[in-house]
Amino acid sequence: MSNPPENRLRYRLLTGPDDVSFCRRVSEALETGYQLYGSPAMTFDGKSVIVSQAVIWPDRETGNEQ
Repeated sequence: MSNPPENRLRYRLLTGPDDVSFCRRVSEALETGYQLYGSPAMTFDGKSVIVSQAVIWPDRETGNEQ
């Protein structure tokens, strides 16, 4: 089993307003080696759209998600 870099978690749930900053955070996680896990979710808090996306660190030895 391969571990994520810099002692990061195997599973992360990224959340925030639906803006360029959120998209950048997801893109950076993907560039680091994380993979998308499941579908994104969206809600409206009365002011802005809030989004979330789960990412996981894959098992590099087998190529499978953990």
